[in-house]
Amino acid sequence: MQIDEKLLSKLEKLSALRITENRNETLMQLSEIVNFVEKLNELDLSAEEVTINTIKGGTPLRVDEIRNSEVVDEILNHAPQKQEHFFVVPKIIE
Repeated sequence: MQIDEKLLSKLEKLSALRITENRNETLMQLSEIVNFVEKLNELDLSAEEVTINTIKGGTPLRVDEIRNSEVVDEILNHAPQKQEHFFVVPKIIE
């Protein structure tokens, strides 16, 4: 399929874009893209299995477990100033 000036004008209107520079180059690039997609459409993929994910048997799920974590306390121990479970920082907005 060849993209011409008329089709490019329609695409501009539909996409709400304005192509002002290098229109000829844009026409050639769009034509190359459409030709590539047409080549892909020529492939016979009817014998291929549809791939939804890369792991056979679906996605393994982990069991949600509640665990106590001391991460907050460990991080706050490295802060120069802290108050309860928060960092204390200088006021920057007047």
